[in-house]
Amino acid sequence: MKRKTIEKTVSTSGIGLHTGEKSVITLRPMPDANKGIVFVKKTPDGDVEIKADVKNVVTTNRSTTLGKDGHQIKTTEHLLAAAYALGIDDMYIDIEGDEIPVLDGSAAPFCSLIREAGIMEKEAEKEFFAVDKVLQFNFDETDSEYIVMPSEYFEARVLIDFESPYVDKQFAEILDLRTFCDELAPCRTFGFFSEVEKLLDQGLIKGGNLDNAVVIADKDISKEDLDRFADKLGLDSVNMEEGIISTSPLKFPNEPARHKLLDFIGDLSLLGMPVNARIIAKKPGHKANLAFAKYLKQIAVKQRKLKGKPKYDPNAEPLLNTVQIMELLPHRFPFLLVDKIIEMGEDYVVGVKNLTYNEQLFQGHFPGNPVFPGVLQMEALAQTGGILALTLQKNPKGWDTYFLKMNNVRFKNVAQPGDTLIMKMELVEPIRRGLVHMKGTIYCGDKIISEGDLMAQIIKK
Repeated sequence: MKRKTIEKTVSTSGIGLHTGEKSVITLRPMPDANKGIVFVKKTPDGDVEIKADVKNVVTTNRSTTLGKDGHQIKTTEHLLAAAYALGIDDMYIDIEGDEIPVLDGSAAPFCSLIREAGIMEKEAEKEFFAVDKVLQFNFDETDSEYIVMPSEYFEARVLIDFESPYVDKQFAEILDLRTFCDELAPCRTFGFFSEVEKLLDQGLIKGGNLDNAVVIADKDISKEDLDRFADKLGLDSVNMEEGIISTSPLKFPNEPARHKLLDFIGDLSLLGMPVNARIIAKKPGHKANLAFAKYLKQIAVKQRKLKGKPKYDPNAEPLLNTVQIMELLPHRFPFLLVDKIIEMGEDYVVGVKNLTYNEQLFQGHFPGNPVFPGVLQMEALAQTGGILALTLQKNPKGWDTYFLKMNNVRFKNVAQPGDTLIMKMELVEPIRRGLVHMKGTIYCGDKIISEGDLMAQIIKK
C-alpha cells in the first residue's frame, strides 16, 4: 500500500478542553517528504516542529501532550486517531495556541476536516508494524493489560470496568478502520462526577462543558449536588438521566468504552506506522497506552534492523551442501567458513555457518571466552559472496575470487560456539570487469552480528 497525505490545506478553530483558550489548526499536505505527522507550533521566535512520535510525549495527564524544547501541544489524541483511521501517513498540522481544539469532544469534526481536505496517495510504500507471535504487555501502575495477536489487518477491542453504579463494565471493538468515522469518532470525551467537580474547583478543564463532554455519576448524587455542579459550570440547572449528565443522550449505549478505544487508537498512532495486528486492551488509559506504544516501538526498531533477515529452516534441503561448496571454492578445513547455501537469486546469496567449539581457532582465540573473530566473519561473508559471483560465470569452476577491500565494517554482537550464523550477501552493482561489490550482513537469532561492504575480484585460474 502507498503512503497517503491530504490534497489541500484546511483549517478549523475552537477552544481547548484544558486551557479554555482559543487555538487555530491548519492541516497541510506533505506530498514530497515522508516525515509522518508533524505538528508545527507557531511561536514568537519562529516555527517549532514536533513530530507525532511516542518519544515526544511529555505528559499523559488527562490527555496526550507532545512537546519539544519547552513547547507543548495538548490533547492531540482525537485528531491523531482520525488521521490514523483515514490512513494519513504524512501531514503538517500548524497550530496557533497550546492545545488542539476540543470542538464537540469527539473525533468526528476531524474526520470531516480530513475528508474535506481530500486524501491522495504518494509514491512511497507504507511500512507496517506486524507480529508473528502473541505478545503480552502489562502496565501494573493502572492494572492495564494489552494482548497483541497476528493479523493481516488492524482490529482492536477494549474492556473497561468503570466501577460506577450506573456504568459498570463495558466493551467496544473496531474490526475495520473504515467504520471509525461512523462508529467511534462521534463518541465524546467523558469524566466522572467526583473527578470533574474537583478539576473545576482547581480551575482546570476550562474549556469543558456539557456540550463537549459527558459526565458519569460515580456515586449517588443528590439534587443539592446537581445544583452545586450547575453553579460551577455557570448554568441554571443540569439534569441527570440514568447516571449521565449531558445536554444530549449517549450516542451509543457503550459510548464511554468507544471513546476509550478512540483514545487508544490516537495514542497508538504515535508508534509512527500503521499496525496490522489484533489487539485486546484491558483498562486502557493514556499513560498505559503510551507505555504500550513505547514497548511496540522497541520491537519495531528491532524488526526494522532485521527486515532483511532471511528465514532459515534447518530441515529444508540446501541449494548447496558442504561437498558441493568445496567443488566451487578452493578453501578446506580449517578455513572453509560456509557450511551450506540455503538461498540464491540473481543478486543475492544466503549461506549458513554453524560454529562449534571443535574448530581450531577457538583453541587460541579467547580460550576462556571463545569468540569468533571479526576478520573471519568478513572472510565467511566473502566466501558466501564468492559462490554467487562464481555461479554467475559460464564456467564457475574455472575462476577464483580474491578479496580487494572492506568498507563500513561494523561488529555489533559477539558470535560464540553453538551459534548458527546466517550470512547474506547482496550485489550493490552488477559485476563489471570481474569486480564484485557486495553488502554483507551476518545474523544470529534476532541480532545482527556484523555487516560491511566487501569488494573482491574474480580471476581465471
